[in-house]
Amino acid sequence: MHYAVTSEQMKALDAHTIKDMGIPSLVLMERAALCTVEEIREPLFSKDRILLVCGSGNNGADGVAMARILHNRGVTAEIFLVGNKDRWTEEMRIQIDIAKNYRVPFVNNPAWDEYTTIVDAIFGVGLSRKVSGSYNDVITSINAASARVISVDIPSGIHGNTGEIMGTAVRADKTVTFAFPKAGLYFYPGAEYAGELAVADIGIQLMDIGDTRKYYSCMDESELGLLPKRQPSGNKGNFGKVLMIAGTKGMSGAAFLASNACLATGAGMVRIHTREENRIILQTQLPEAMLSVYGEADWNPQAVSEAVQWADVIAIGPGIGKDPMLLDMIAWILANCRKPMVLDADCLNLLSTQEELLAKRSGPCVITPHMGEMARLLHTTVSALKKEFPKNVQAYGRSKNLICVCKDARTVTCLPDGACYLNLTGNEGMATAGAGDVLTGVIAGLLAQGLPAEKAAPLGVYIHGRAGDIAKEKLGSYSLLARDIIRGLAPILRERG
Repeated sequence: MHYAVTSEQMKALDAHTIKDMGIPSLVLMERAALCTVEEIREPLFSKDRILLVCGSGNNGADGVAMARILHNRGVTAEIFLVGNKDRWTEEMRIQIDIAKNYRVPFVNNPAWDEYTTIVDAIFGVGLSRKVSGSYNDVITSINAASARVISVDIPSGIHGNTGEIMGTAVRADKTVTFAFPKAGLYFYPGAEYAGELAVADIGIQLMDIGDTRKYYSCMDESELGLLPKRQPSGNKGNFGKVLMIAGTKGMSGAAFLASNACLATGAGMVRIHTREENRIILQTQLPEAMLSVYGEADWNPQAVSEAVQWADVIAIGPGIGKDPMLLDMIAWILANCRKPMVLDADCLNLLSTQEELLAKRSGPCVITPHMGEMARLLHTTVSALKKEFPKNVQAYGRSKNLICVCKDARTVTCLPDGACYLNLTGNEGMATAGAGDVLTGVIAGLLAQGLPAEKAAPLGVYIHGRAGDIAKEKLGSYSLLARDIIRGLAPILRERG
């Protein structure tokens, strides 16, 4: 596990290190400059001639310090200052004076294509308004140059919290960020603009290490240890029973994918409750699953009641459609079942019209909306949601006392206690029909084996993404199908088993 931070959190950590821990700002700056200089190495970056483009703040001061270090090592390094001299920070003034003492060259009108490497040190993580004027012109010139580009802390023009492009932004080949990754370097499009990411330890530590819920948690391989261990003496009942309510007429595939993924994750038994028309298809495709059905005019309350009593976990939504009668079924389950639930897809679309039904449930609940479904639950637009992402998701989860897995290129899992997991696995090939159904099955499978919902949700997202990465390695991103993600589960789970 490692942690990512917002711009505001990074400023607080920086201030804590300087004021409370007693490390001077210039010492941190020297460490940052040294660490970034060490990342300028062949074959990606040539040291034949380096231009350091420096803004007026401490990010620019980092760049000036880098120029001095490079100059003292015999590298041809030149400084190009951008911005208003009257807005220089105190550290910037000191660094410029030191650079002049060492006779580091300054240029006023750089010939951009004469440099082999350009260091972007214009803006730091505090940028909050659109880039314009001369800054826009400079960033345009950097992006048009033939040189390789390395950014200091974050590519200039990228919002440190959301990854948004603030008008224009530097496209870096590599970004060296300090102490902790900034959220904007993980969210898209910031992640794409950052290029290769290196995190440099300059001596800043997390505050309140006992309570890391305020920071983004990012799972890694070590979290596979959370997987429930398979007992040699166990039977299918010991590994959990899942009721999968999925698949309307013409949508048997969603039910198949979610149920198959659930079994492949380790659930002992799966019972699919689906439309009558899907009976033969699903019995043929997935003979390992049990089956119960309902007709066009009736959701079969008795069958649902029996199935709910039988199950350890309830998953509702993949491909069920938007028939209003299904809302009655969902309402009944939410009001009468305290077992862990996973709510997805059309279940959420139906609930967006009567969200008060969610308040009637009392058991653990995980919802897995994509951005469009999340926007409907919040009664807003996708663009507005992205502006305040994931704050609005966190607020929704807290208000409903549920776990919200909001699916996007970077999926976030927000817990009711405020903790937020930012997932770094997965790839563009997973933007394919049925991938979300597979995720529902994975999370339900982990819940069935006894993993608490607050662990099953983020771990399920991590495993789902890694399975997609394995599939991409074999097939590439163009030909990847949802069923290939299911096949990718076995190598991951084998590491635990």
